[in-house]
Amino acid sequence: MSEEKSTALLIGPISPAASGPLYQQIVDGFRRAISEGRLAPGLALPSFRALAEDLMVSLITVKRAYEELEREGIVYRRQGLGTFVAEQGDEASRDAKLKTARELFARAAREATEAGLDDAEIEALALEGIREPKSKPS
Repeated sequence: MSEEKSTALLIGPISPAASGPLYQQIVDGFRRAISEGRLAPGLALPSFRALAEDLMVSLITVKRAYEELEREGIVYRRQGLGTFVAEQGDEASRDAKLKTARELFARAAREATEAGLDDAEIEALALEGIREPKSKPS
């Protein structure tokens, strides 16, 4: 198995049936793999074309995902050499995931408030969600 295929397997399956746009699924997969240490700093990532073929998505989808990861400081590109995991990519990836988690918690709290729950009920709901078995991406 080539390095490129193993990288695609590490980020998990990408599916039009899953929630969220395909490029975001790729971004989330790389964030997860990098923050968990499965993709080390300095590791060369597959070319746009190779990853697009492996994931069966368009070149534009991969390009957009890589651009988002680069904007977040998770990866960097070197002209003529490729795309690599940034030295602080794991930290940047965790920061991005933390920001997303905060936004999701805030949105959930707003929804719960609009549903008529008080602070104690919202806290109980949050704890219930935290205690649920955490599903691992395949």
